[in-house]
This record gives sequence, structure tokens and C-alpha cells, in this order.
Amino acid sequence: MQASTSPPSSLLSFIAPDMREVDQVISQRLDSGVPLVGQVSRYIITAGGKRLRPALLLLMSGALGFKGPERFTLAAVVEFIHTATLLHDDVVDDSSLRRGNATANITFGNPASVLVGDFLYSRAFQMMVDVRSMPVMSVLSEATNVISEGEVLQLMNMHNAELDEEGYIHVIRSKTAKLFEASARVGAILASASPELEAACAEYGQAMGTAFQVIDDVLDYTGDAAVMGKNLGDDLREGKATLPLIAAMQRGSAEQREVVKSAIENGDVDAIDAVVAIVRATGALDVARNAARAEAQRAMDAAGRLPKGEHSACLIQLAAQLLDRQS
Repeated sequence: MQASTSPPSSLLSFIAPDMREVDQVISQRLDSGVPLVGQVSRYIITAGGKRLRPALLLLMSGALGFKGPERFTLAAVVEFIHTATLLHDDVVDDSSLRRGNATANITFGNPASVLVGDFLYSRAFQMMVDVRSMPVMSVLSEATNVISEGEVLQLMNMHNAELDEEGYIHVIRSKTAKLFEASARVGAILASASPELEAACAEYGQAMGTAFQVIDDVLDYTGDAAVMGKNLGDDLREGKATLPLIAAMQRGSAEQREVVKSAIENGDVDAIDAVVAIVRATGALDVARNAARAEAQRAMDAAGRLPKGEHSACLIQLAAQLLDRQS
């Protein structure tokens, strides 16, 4: 249930020079005396991700007037943390495809993926120390801990057809939205923003990350595998009760609920066509899209509390365009 990241490149073009600086930091800090570490890290980091979490950090710091080089280091840090979660995620989920390519665990094996994920976490913390900001370290270390808890929560809920919407939201806010929230908050901390502005940045990140994941879960039942770069039906195979399935069980007949419940409990990909038909017939996709729409609006409202300018306008537009994403 880990979302891919594909913001419109044209929308973020004005921070392209900053992103090139971030890419340079990433390249430098991936160096290791152990060749396999760099090989696996570069394989996944250069596999087509659009760096949305680093972009949020850059946009927030830009909106609040911070231009110091620390923003490049910390943008690379959040990308390293995100990449570590992807490496571990794909091992836990036994995934075979990400961003249109074979996953690192398929290419290099599970042990290498887990250990290189550990390297990226530890390298991220080394880089945090370099910035010498206890508030930044506090936010990012807490985020890393919450993400790990979210991973375990999701594992505990595998094949649990009784998971409700509240439980689902709790999982995705821990597992996915927390790093969005932390990235946005760090931008505010770098700019020495007021508590009110820092809270607005954090709310934007949490709402954006939540909406992003809900739409990702919708795309698992409506998307094009070639466009998305992952196998459709993976969530069902892994026994994940995502919002489209939860809503379908709530709104469907007893017979329809039993079909979806059985598919979740058994990870029955063979039932994907029947499940998709039920999800569509019950209006469950509209329920999920409306939930994402509400979160996107919350993000736009939060961005509206930031100083007016190119960066805050981009943040509002990113949230507005979120519902149109196809990958």
C-alpha cells in the first residue's frame, strides 16, 4: 500500500534547479566502500520516482523564505528514508514490480534489499546530525519510528476483512502520510516559522499524504498497470483491506460482502474481476475518491495560510491536481 510518486513535472519546473542540487547530494551520499550498497541504492533511487517528499520540503522552505543549503541535505534525507521504506516494503509484500521495473528484492534478493534499506536509514541519520538541528532530528526520528509502527500495523491487518475506515486511515497516516507531514514540517523549521505556520505546513503534508495514498488504493482497481508501473490487484493479493474494499463491503449485499471478505482473507487474486465489479457496482470508488477529495481540500486550505507566492501557489495546485493522477 505504498504510493508511487508522480507530480506533474511542469508544475515543479521552477524548483528544478533546487532538485538538481538534491540529486547531487543524493549521489554523493550514496557512496560506500561496499559496492553492492551503492548498486542497490542507485537501482531504486534512479528508477523513476519524482521526489515528491523532497519537493514538499523545498516548496515549504521556499514559501517561508529559507534559502540555506541545509534544505538540500534534508531533502535528500527524506528521500533516503522513503527509499529505505520501499526496499523493506517490497520484501514484506513480496512485490515484483515497482515504477515499471523489477523490484530490488527480485533483482538482488531479499537479504540485500533489507540490508541496503538499513544502510539508507543509517546514512539518513548521519546526514541529519550534519545539519545540527535538534528540532529537525526530533521530527524526522519520530517520523521514522511512526512509519515503522505503521508497517507493523499493516502487517497485523493483513487478511483482516474486519478493518474499518478509521483503522485504515490510522494505518496510512502512520505508514505513508507521516513522511509527507515531516517533510513539510522540516521546511517550516528550517525557516524558523511561527508555531502557527509550522502547524499549517504539517497539516498540509498529512492531508496531502493521506489523499495520495487513498488515490493510490483506488488506482489498484481502476488504473492501467503499464501507466502505474505496478501490478494491479497487488493489494488484494497481499490481503490489504483498502478503502475501496471497506466501502464495498459496507454498501454491498450480503453476497457481495462475502465475496470481498473471502478475497481479502485468502488473498484471492483469481477473484479480482468479481471484486472489481462489486467495487464499481456499490459506488465504493466514489466513496474513496470523496475521502481523497476532502483531504486534498484540507491540504489546499492549509497552504492558503502560508505567505502568498509562487511556492504556496504550487502547493495549492499540487493538491488540486492530486485527484487526476494516473500513476
